[in-house]
Amino acid sequence: MIPWNESRLRRHSDYQRVYSSSRKQFSASMTYFFALRADESPARVGLTAGRGMGKAVERNRIKRRMREAVRKHVSELPPGVDVVLHPRKSVMTMEFAVLDREVKAVFARVAAAVMKQRQGAGERGARQEDKVEGAGREAVDAEGRVGP
Repeated sequence: MIPWNESRLRRHSDYQRVYSSSRKQFSASMTYFFALRADESPARVGLTAGRGMGKAVERNRIKRRMREAVRKHVSELPPGVDVVLHPRKSVMTMEFAVLDREVKAVFARVAAAVMKQRQGAGERGARQEDKVEGAGREAVDAEGRVGP
């Protein structure tokens, strides 16, 4: 299990990179964003709770509950991915077991999407290599002359 303090998004620039390079995804009790990183370091997760969620006491309670659910499931994320979670106000009153399942389901969707993106990138890379290999070859006619 990855320690929570090593798997946190901390810098504003990290949050902005995730927002700018991904689309908003939805689940029952939260919205989330995710983005791949170039390195293969452990997955990182960031939490947000804006003022619209309530006063500071309520926002802190939501973040505590979310941190615990994330801590339990962060190891299920593939390495090299950053995730930002935006809980809804309903997170404060829902049973923790439901929240826990929700976070696990979100991480499973993120992991599946990351694997799909990486496979797609691998296929694109293979196609690019094929084009490069074929680019240097020129046609040779029946008489052995090289032509375009």
